[in-house]
Amino acid sequence: MDMYLVGYAIHREGLMKATIDRVEDKLAVLLIRNGESIKLNVPLILLPEGSKEGDILNISIQKDEMETEAAKNRVLSLIDKLKSKNKQGS
Repeated sequence: MDMYLVGYAIHREGLMKATIDRVEDKLAVLLIRNGESIKLNVPLILLPEGSKEGDILNISIQKDEMETEAAKNRVLSLIDKLKSKNKQGS
């Protein structure tokens, strides 16, 4: 299990714990645990139902290799189409 340090927050395979510090308008201000020096503003609609100030949340961030590759391929395809269109128009 890889563990690395970012600021003061310890991550294990993209998992973090955060405290809901406060709610401002339609945003929750989350403080990443282990130092609580990293702040995230998250729309309330993305939090679990019933979440409130003082609750501790598990947050998972994972890179999606397959989706990243698919997005790259879509962009390259669009670029190729544009290049072809420009050559035909010249």
